[in-house]
Amino acid sequence: MHKSVLAAGLLACGLAHAAASPKTIQLTPLGSYSSGLFGQSAAEIVAHDPASQRLFVVNAASGLIDVLDIREPSRPTLLFNLDLSAHGGAVNSVAVRDGLIAAAVENRVRTEPGRAVFLNRDGQVLASVQVGALPDMLVFTPDGKHLLVANEGEPSDDYLTDPEGSVSIVDLPKDITKLTQAQVRTADFRAFSRADLDPSVRIFGPNASVARDLEPEYISVAHDSKTAWVTLQENNAVAVLDIKRGQFKAIHGLGFKDHSLAGNELDASDRDNQINIRNWPVLGMYQPDAIASYQYRGRTYLVTANEGDARDYPGFSEEVRLGSANYPLSPLHFPDAASLKQNANLGRLTVSTASGYNPASGHYEAIHAFGGRSFSIWSEDLTQVYDSGADFERITAAANPQFFNSDHASNSFDNRSDNKGPEPEGVTLAKLWGKTYAFIGLERIGGVMVYDISQPQAPQFVQYFNNRDFAATPGSATAGDLGPEGLMVIEAEHSPIGVPLLVVGNEVSGTTSLFRIDRQHR
Repeated sequence: MHKSVLAAGLLACGLAHAAASPKTIQLTPLGSYSSGLFGQSAAEIVAHDPASQRLFVVNAASGLIDVLDIREPSRPTLLFNLDLSAHGGAVNSVAVRDGLIAAAVENRVRTEPGRAVFLNRDGQVLASVQVGALPDMLVFTPDGKHLLVANEGEPSDDYLTDPEGSVSIVDLPKDITKLTQAQVRTADFRAFSRADLDPSVRIFGPNASVARDLEPEYISVAHDSKTAWVTLQENNAVAVLDIKRGQFKAIHGLGFKDHSLAGNELDASDRDNQINIRNWPVLGMYQPDAIASYQYRGRTYLVTANEGDARDYPGFSEEVRLGSANYPLSPLHFPDAASLKQNANLGRLTVSTASGYNPASGHYEAIHAFGGRSFSIWSEDLTQVYDSGADFERITAAANPQFFNSDHASNSFDNRSDNKGPEPEGVTLAKLWGKTYAFIGLERIGGVMVYDISQPQAPQFVQYFNNRDFAATPGSATAGDLGPEGLMVIEAEHSPIGVPLLVVGNEVSGTTSLFRIDRQHR
């Protein structure tokens, strides 16, 4: 197997965007709980209750929440399951605050309204309210007065039904058992028209209105509990929510990542038999999944994991290979189109047919690929102040060159280069020993990237740790963690061992793993 661009010097020469700093913290694996289920979304989102030292882990497809005892984090053990099937279908998210557990449960008919279910730490259901279609993520506000639910509102497979995306604001009473449907407000997008939106906001589904097409994915709430930022992943945008008024006050398009610029290189082919991280005339749509926020010198900054996501349904799909005859490139904008369409170049790259097309010429004048293969930091008004560029592909190539851009279901070489690469999906932030760190999970090759983001304009790469054994077959007991999705940090004062812990839920391997975080003295 020929691998041309590298391994020894790759990491040193490749980090144009983030200087590799002296290792200020160190991740070390402690213990892992395995659900025994492979490829069934058996460990997605994780939440922690400090008083009981229990983890609540979304076992999505089973309609369960697994409750784990982590008093000995080296030996997390299953206590019991919370069966929420009486409230709907799959469980999509869980959050914990002061012993109150909230779960997002989708309707068995995904296009119909779902529910937010409230329980105590022992699993007793205390209240349940209706929210929007396909509640995908939920979070308590820092002041504990509200629960926010991102209702993604995905269409039916035939695309004949497309519910509106929204955010449900549940105003929490002091006694949760007194919660009624009247305390649920809905923030929708009906006030916005296409004319209000930045051109990089993608409104493109069949017969789409803005309200139906926007699909809330993930929420981060300001420290003062007044504002929330909501990723609209398929739409390549972030919406700003005024929590008190219950209204969206802005929708910010995130623009495009120019992969022709130095520092923004990518490997675009799974058929060139090499690691080939280079510039291409491609625009990446950031399309973040998870979002987090933090304060620096009195200002709020947002951190996004730029995963990318296409609409791909039997009734409508925007995905196509760039080399397809159904994707004609403009000879004016791409005079080397024939070369670009070769499989070893861009021909295998998965791109969108929903944008970049000029109907007057009958050609695509811009190539739009899914995801940024990076994480970004944005100011409060969604101006980008930092992007990790090509770091993730370069770092993972140096760490595991034989399994560069491997998928999470097979130990393979280069088979994700044509489609979102490492695919960063989850992100969580923590302030440790006076510094702010970002932990970003890579869904495909696996592992967690750690960056010191104390200075938003100048993050520093700290560590890449992958708790995956490439010598073992995915699905076997020894394969380790595959498909990290939900991440959280348990700070030292809430940790069962007095040391900060990173918790990662891995949806493909069905494992929930704990890592201790230690300070490294220079």
